[in-house]
Amino acid sequence: MNRRNYQKELDAKIAYHQGRGEVPTLLLHSCCAPCSSYVLEYLSAYFQITVLYYNPNIYPKEEYCQRVKEQQRFLQEFPMEHPAIFIEGEYETEQFYQMAHGMEELAEGGQRCFLCYEMRLRKAAEYARRLQLDYFTTTLSISPMKNAQKLNEIGGQLAQEYGIPYLYSDFKKKNGYLRSIQLSKAYGMYRQDYCGCIFSMRQRENNVKS
Repeated sequence: MNRRNYQKELDAKIAYHQGRGEVPTLLLHSCCAPCSSYVLEYLSAYFQITVLYYNPNIYPKEEYCQRVKEQQRFLQEFPMEHPAIFIEGEYETEQFYQMAHGMEELAEGGQRCFLCYEMRLRKAAEYARRLQLDYFTTTLSISPMKNAQKLNEIGGQLAQEYGIPYLYSDFKKKNGYLRSIQLSKAYGMYRQDYCGCIFSMRQRENNVKS
């Protein structure tokens, strides 16, 4: 079974709207400013973007606040053809820990992470429907540590549930991750050294010790 080419699908979607002279609206879930940098550079020429920062997995709260500020700063400083709107979601840590209960010892990249993807993408779909936007998607696929196929599967399922099309994508393509590093350096951005949750922090610390 051949895997879908999500980059090709995204290119086709952009070409379709460009051909019709349209600038669709997009709810972009952002995990952090560095990851959002290339995605915004890429998509802001074609979409009117609303950035949703909803990441109740981030630990500790000081880290969460720092990442929010970096996201806001980047949006203010980065020139975009269609300037983005920013929304900060609720810092719903209790819901995250309820979701993760019983999976605390799982390695990064497994079922706990997939449920975390779903939790954040579900919130993005809710906002997109509430705001009556044309699409929703996430920056998460830009990370080499994130499973783009799983993210797109979840996005597609939620699109059917909420009646809002998911913008299929894999932002690692076209050297997206490399470009995000370049933009992070250019804008002096804070780049965290763990995914965000307490479990990824512990795994990072264990890896350093070993």
